[in-house]
Amino acid sequence: MPNIGPVEIIIVVVILLLVFGTKRLPEAGKNLGKGMREFKDSVTGKDSDDEKQLSATPPPTPAAAPAPPPQAEQAPEPETARSGERSA
Repeated sequence: MPNIGPVEIIIVVVILLLVFGTKRLPEAGKNLGKGMREFKDSVTGKDSDDEKQLSATPPPTPAAAPAPPPQAEQAPEPETARSGERSA
């Protein structure tokens, strides 16, 4: 079985750069990785639609707390009582 050394890897990278160019090579790598991930998910039985459906549903909202009872109206205090002045 042949061993792949650093020289062979450099030759493959140079050929890839010549074929795809420096701008399209990262895009090609990203697409290759995405394809491998989809293949792996299909083999293992994972379905991305199920995950998207679960994340799209909003979490359940907690029950609303009851409103506090209304406060009874209090009569306003006279101005002199609040300011500390004595009324005559």
